Amino acid sequence: MPLHRLTQILMGVPNVERTAAYYRDFGLTPSALTDSGGPTGTAPRAEGHGFATADGGEQLRIVHAPRRRLMELGVGVDDPDDLDRVAASLARLGVPVDRGAGVVAAVDPGTDVRVRVELAPRYEQTATPPPPSNAPGHEARLHRRAPGLLREGPVRPRKLGHVVLGSTDQEFSQRFFQEGLGFKVSDTVKGLAAFMRCSSDHHNVLVQQAPVAFLHHTSWQVDDVDEVGRGATAMLEADPGRHTWGPGRHFIGSNFFWYLKDPAGTFSEYYADLDCIVDDALWTPGDWEGARSLWAWGPPPPPSFLAPDDLADLMTGAHAGPAK
Repeated sequence: MPLHRLTQILMGVPNVERTAAYYRDFGLTPSALTDSGGPTGTAPRAEGHGFATADGGEQLRIVHAPRRRLMELGVGVDDPDDLDRVAASLARLGVPVDRGAGVVAAVDPGTDVRVRVELAPRYEQTATPPPPSNAPGHEARLHRRAPGLLREGPVRPRKLGHVVLGSTDQEFSQRFFQEGLGFKVSDTVKGLAAFMRCSSDHHNVLVQQAPVAFLHHTSWQVDDVDEVGRGATAMLEADPGRHTWGPGRHFIGSNFFWYLKDPAGTFSEYYADLDCIVDDALWTPGDWEGARSLWAWGPPPPPSFLAPDDLADLMTGAHAGPAK
């Protein structure tokens, strides 16, 4: 597929410093800046705090905004022909397009997010050997404790996996990503949401119907379920109020998860073991119903996860937090 990954997100929040401190605790690495405000070795980016993953480079930038929102989403492509295709497809949808050197950008009116489709290198992820595990009739780990119990270093997310966006026009937002940009639909929830991918991951963008455009959560890949648990446990030891939902395993996407909430009110997810789709012909998208399609096991999602506490404030344009 010409699209191959999420490159970077630009997150606007009213409380920049507190939110940046949260993502340092979350395990993202502060990235070096040039005088122009961009990460070293790249084109200038917006001012603010930049954070890198282990495998994706700088994938998060936090800047000031009156309310929390996803301002920009980057999607990587291989060559300029891919940019020409995207520009033509967006034009057929009647979406205004900005064209620059190595980039095509357009705003999805349903989510109010500016999407940058840009030339970018593909991920180079070194495989993490699976830890030996014991199972009935198969004892691969003898005379030693499970390796996950002995890890001592902080959890470091490997890459930005996906974002979940509320859209005031879910149907058009799905067309924007699918027909305009070239995302593939992996699964849907009847009349509510579409899980879409720009890589071999089950989903990189989930767009769901909402009364206001907003960023529901960002999701960050870690090596395995032990890293999901270790990362969340460390975050909660520092501040138990960060807990939102988990641990558990999703039904759609199959991934292990644990959700926390940042100081601006946006959820962030550690995940591992997401479904992978390499050959479209071998995957059959499902159209699922009900909240139960969200998870296979674990505690049920709290009401504040399904409808964030600040949703009414976002609808009225009220600030979501203190200025800094």
